[in-house]
Amino acid sequence: MTSAFQYSIALSFAAIGIAAPYPGAAEKGHENASPIYGVTIPEGYRDWKFIAPAEEAPPLDELRAVLGNDIAINAYKNGALPFPDGSILVKLAYKRKQSAEFAPATVPEGPTTVQVMVKDSKKYPASHGWGFGRFVDGNPVDGAQHKTCLSCHESKVKDHDYVFTRYAP
Repeated sequence: MTSAFQYSIALSFAAIGIAAPYPGAAEKGHENASPIYGVTIPEGYRDWKFIAPAEEAPPLDELRAVLGNDIAINAYKNGALPFPDGSILVKLAYKRKQSAEFAPATVPEGPTTVQVMVKDSKKYPASHGWGFGRFVDGNPVDGAQHKTCLSCHESKVKDHDYVFTRYAP
């Protein structure tokens, strides 16, 4: 029997399809670019390949899906660390709500945030080659929130090229 979490994840990822190439996601001066790093939401990212799910415990209580462009996917498959320049990871975070169709399940309720990591060692040397972006309703959050990205990744996943997500089997 499928657990409620597995059912929720299956519903969450039903629309994820084949990877599409994307040349880059960082644009300095773009109106929807993240402060500090200038990262934008990559066009076509919803068609990228699935890397892994995650379930965030309360108080966030979120379902999360991480997608990657072809460069990131190949790095994961080949166990390549550090990730090569051009790797882009996108995390979708969803609040959970009770399913109207299946009582034991929760389902995603619109993405609450879209988080982006772009690997470009020349552009982001001070942040170990990574640029960060966090977006709510398509708009970047403030600079204070972006200042927390690097320190969290540095303190917890330094030995995995500053990336939390592992490739799901």
